[in-house]
Amino acid sequence: MIDAPLVCWIVVNSVPYHEARVKAAVEARRLRLSLIQITEVDSFRVLQTSTDCEYFNRYTLFPGVAWDEIDGRAMARKLELELDKLRPSVVCINGWSFGGAVAALKWAASHGVPVIVMSESTAHDAPRHWWAEQVKRRILASCSAALVGGEPHRQYLKELGVAEEAIFTGYDAVDNEHFRKGSSRARQHGSDLRAALGLPERYFFACSRFTKKKNLIGLMQGYARYRRLHGDAAWKLVVAGDGELKGDLLRAREEMELLGSVEFVGAKSYTELPAYYGLASCFVHASTTEQWGLVVNEAMAAGLPVLVSNRCGCARDLVEEGRNGYLFDPHDPASLAGAMYTIAAERSDQAAMGAASGEIVSRWSPENFAENLALAAEKALRVRAPRPGLVDRGLLQMLAAR
Repeated sequence: MIDAPLVCWIVVNSVPYHEARVKAAVEARRLRLSLIQITEVDSFRVLQTSTDCEYFNRYTLFPGVAWDEIDGRAMARKLELELDKLRPSVVCINGWSFGGAVAALKWAASHGVPVIVMSESTAHDAPRHWWAEQVKRRILASCSAALVGGEPHRQYLKELGVAEEAIFTGYDAVDNEHFRKGSSRARQHGSDLRAALGLPERYFFACSRFTKKKNLIGLMQGYARYRRLHGDAAWKLVVAGDGELKGDLLRAREEMELLGSVEFVGAKSYTELPAYYGLASCFVHASTTEQWGLVVNEAMAAGLPVLVSNRCGCARDLVEEGRNGYLFDPHDPASLAGAMYTIAAERSDQAAMGAASGEIVSRWSPENFAENLALAAEKALRVRAPRPGLVDRGLLQMLAAR
């Protein structure tokens, strides 16, 4: 292990899915992996993790300081000093414009260290402008390999000029075993736990931050249509989460006359979530735009059928229509209502669909992440670090403190 290359992964702040991935990579023993986080503070408190970790080294640049309070130039300086101290063989950056990514790329370029870009972006998850795409092309030309979510993400990087043989998939993984085991325990104590948590017998489950792109108003509109189709036999809708739109959602629930049918249970911690998945009948994710959608991984690991917006980056790789769930148009409430009606119908084999979810998501495991990260690191070390020209060095200098 001493001779294994040291890989430094830079993130804004680490959350449970980062830790599951790093743990798997360390246990694979093909590389040494350290995590540099800009801060340990997460704006969504239920995702915040302890700074103690027995599995790997984690370095925090601005302890106790929220991300939006950190000066960009100070962040770049501290990050460069930390990299000077650690002297990694490979640097991993999340994306190409945020969370110290460009500052780390600038450091790597000046020290001849290869970079792996980790990306969840697709060609369609946000408006694209030709000039911004040209900037991305130049930034990506300074990277030696890429680790991405799935096929749409691979295709987008190819369009931006990254060589196909340098792109590896499997970036988007959660601790599948945490959700599989936790949901199984919940089912074993089904009636008692259901009563303790105040959960209905049959329900669709949604879990997200309460932000505009999560489309929770659209989710309720589709659910209201489903209730009209299914009548008294309709399942309830349980929503976990919190955020800036909570007041709007509560008002919308009342206006849609869904007070007895839609339950908001608050934000749930990593340890609490498996029970809510385990007692649910189906998971639904209605985002109008989503780079991936890790809650879909969680639900599938918990053995649930899934209804997923076709605007989610994970849709193509994780949803096999009719086998483990259905896709729907998040801008069309009738599309969602139809999917809900179909999966809740008596003829629907929900147990078989849940089992299929577990099988499909097993391909997106922390172990698969570890394997493909090691392959990406080997590729990056073979091709070595590109030498940015004068224009690219100036671009990195200009963007590094953003």
